[in-house]
Amino acid sequence: MLSYQHIYHAGNLADVQKHALLAWMLDYMTRKDKPLSYLETHAGRALYDLASAEAQKTGEAAQGIDIARDWFAPDHPYARALDRVRAAHGATSYPGSPQIAAELLRPIDKLHLAELHPQEAVALRDAMRGSGAKVHVQDGFQMAQSLAPPEPRRGLVLIDPSYEIKTDYTRIPGIISKLHRKWNVGVIALWYPLLSDGSHKSMLATLEGQGLPDALRHEVRFPPAREGHRMVGSGMFVVNAPFGLAQEAARLDAKFARL
Repeated sequence: MLSYQHIYHAGNLADVQKHALLAWMLDYMTRKDKPLSYLETHAGRALYDLASAEAQKTGEAAQGIDIARDWFAPDHPYARALDRVRAAHGATSYPGSPQIAAELLRPIDKLHLAELHPQEAVALRDAMRGSGAKVHVQDGFQMAQSLAPPEPRRGLVLIDPSYEIKTDYTRIPGIISKLHRKWNVGVIALWYPLLSDGSHKSMLATLEGQGLPDALRHEVRFPPAREGHRMVGSGMFVVNAPFGLAQEAARLDAKFARL
């Protein structure tokens, strides 16, 4: 059983990049009066308390959302989701990507969330109660492939593994290629860490060589969270990137450049 639990890292600068871009895409996609599907392969528990002992142990939120909150105007979809969650759950709460999706999507939309870790899956079900989301306690890659193309066909899948399994770097390009063939209209958003050893580089080279349509690669760099920490940045690779996402990514670049 994999041991990764995101509570130790919730609200860090990688989350800021990932969640800001995700929220922007969902907001853009819900402007049309047509339903959509949201799939997530590695959902986690969806709702985090940044005052918890686990979050305090690493202090990553203090270097992340605590300093980045002012980067976003109140009407930015990321800020709207964060404010709604904190109004409902307290000032130290933080929404994971499933909770952000639940805050921004509409009753006509469908949510499918996969989480394999038993403890995280229980917490995910609790957090998603009343949202209409379907929680799948199974391998997220298998869930996405089994549902593709989902109904409704219009939609987005977030692929956000912990990369504890090192073969993920070699498997993911094939997974995305197969998923795109089955669901050619779907927005496929992959998050990945930028590690000091460059583990991500061959994966990105393969992805970029596959000729995937409207692909956007966005990376930000930031100081390591602590001495010896290998993550020095965060990346998103988006297939069928919505119109305007590149401009939103450039706006984020300017914020991260000031760190």
